[in-house]
Amino acid sequence: MAKVIIFGVMDTAELAHFYLKHDSEHEVVAFTVSREYMNGNEFQGLPLVAFEEVETLFSPQEYKFFAPMTGRNMNRNRERIYLEAKAKGYEFISYISSKATLFGNQIGENCFILEDNTIQPFTTIGNNVVLWSGNHIGHHGQIKDHVFFTSHVVMSGHCVIEPYCFFGVNSTIRDYLHVATGTLLAMASAIYKDTEEWGMYLGNPAKKLPKPSYEAY
Repeated sequence: MAKVIIFGVMDTAELAHFYLKHDSEHEVVAFTVSREYMNGNEFQGLPLVAFEEVETLFSPQEYKFFAPMTGRNMNRNRERIYLEAKAKGYEFISYISSKATLFGNQIGENCFILEDNTIQPFTTIGNNVVLWSGNHIGHHGQIKDHVFFTSHVVMSGHCVIEPYCFFGVNSTIRDYLHVATGTLLAMASAIYKDTEEWGMYLGNPAKKLPKPSYEAY
């Protein structure tokens, strides 16, 4: 069991607290957020401290860190906090729901994997990945760092998902695809061929839109 500090004071942090409290061996002891976003000194009945000084109050030698943030800025906001907390010396936990189905998959740190995800054999997941509820993650695949799956996404077998990708609700990825860095696949869209870096795709079959993904989300 680890004593854990959660980054954030919004819905995702509140949900992380709930899941860790009710479905893990970890104990959440505090929340932290950038000083400019602090509104009081408590959240969920626990201490709330400024991220700029969190390591002076909760030593990285005694506490672990969890930053289950949204996919804003194509996951780069979450990446920034993840890297800054690592630079402070923190180790990270991952949360994997007891109601998710796994087969001994290799999963990195600071991952937030919710209920009803099926992760088939021989697929690996990197660091700082969010799989919201109810996704099918196919076999013999690879999901790299800083990726966000919303809900009811189908990733078919033998796919490689590069960093910073974001997949909308009910989107579909055909088997054997290489999904390039920063791909955004819109809600209910389906891709049938490899994507281009920072491309935004909409429709079934999906078409690449003129605007890059980092300008849209």
